[in-house]
Amino acid sequence: MRKLLLLTLVPLYLWADAHLFVLHRFDDARHPSTDTSTQILRAEFEYLKKNDYTVISLQKLHQALKNGEEINDKWVVFTIDDSFKSFYENGLPLFKEYDYPFTLFIYVEATVGHYGDYMSWEQIKESSNYGEIGFHSYSHPHLVSLSDEEITKDSQKGLKIMEDNLGYKPKYYAYPYGEYSPRVRTQIEAFGFDLIINQNAGAVDQNSDMHDLDRTALTGANNIKVKLRTKTLPTTWINPKDWPKNGKISTLKATLPQEVKRVEYYISGYGWKVAAVKSGHLDVKIDTKLKMRRTRLFLKSGNRQSSLMLVKP
Repeated sequence: MRKLLLLTLVPLYLWADAHLFVLHRFDDARHPSTDTSTQILRAEFEYLKKNDYTVISLQKLHQALKNGEEINDKWVVFTIDDSFKSFYENGLPLFKEYDYPFTLFIYVEATVGHYGDYMSWEQIKESSNYGEIGFHSYSHPHLVSLSDEEITKDSQKGLKIMEDNLGYKPKYYAYPYGEYSPRVRTQIEAFGFDLIINQNAGAVDQNSDMHDLDRTALTGANNIKVKLRTKTLPTTWINPKDWPKNGKISTLKATLPQEVKRVEYYISGYGWKVAAVKSGHLDVKIDTKLKMRRTRLFLKSGNRQSSLMLVKP
């Protein structure tokens, strides 16, 4: 009886987590860090199909979050960044074959400039018959290195061109390189996007921030089964929140669910370590000098995970 009572008290988020995945190139071995072979992608699609996962549109996920509806643990969302031509030539036929929706995030300058590896407006329009179209900036800059005015101008320029060519402004935004900061977020939010998406590996639950949705990269070997095990670890990051001025993190502070008693934490270049959590509070002195311009922080408790990206301006 006591065990049954405990089960009824387990938070819903442990069981209801959708997963967003990001892909870039398809069957393009020149760029292995961002490439996914269609052979592996087909195997991943087959795994989803055989295990009763439902691939949904980003719009459906947005509506569920907006309306406070329960998130289905079997939901999967696919996003494709940069609008490389290899998606149109190699990836799109597979999505059409499985009738799986997707959201294609457009690097506008590459299309306007007829860059060789990127899709044309005609190809983007054809793709929109099978999926949604999102915005991935005009010039694909490192946003944290731009001023507020430069971020605004880049977004305004790209959105106008997209509206001129597609007849509408996209509702979803994906950060170039997955890089952002609290300041960058504020500038992008001003454009009224329904969803803003990062590249912090994780999952999405009913309480996820619609302007800071986590998604996980699918590249290399077929490991979608492992990545689907990840659950959300509700975390309020207290320190750090942004790149520290001296490039050093003195303390790692966050609030976590009360039932979490310890976490593993990771900082790029330093590996995993363990820390105690007291009454929902993580507060550990680390005095760590950041080694990489793009530093990832992870907190893990079992298969629950939270992550944060810090980017040097």
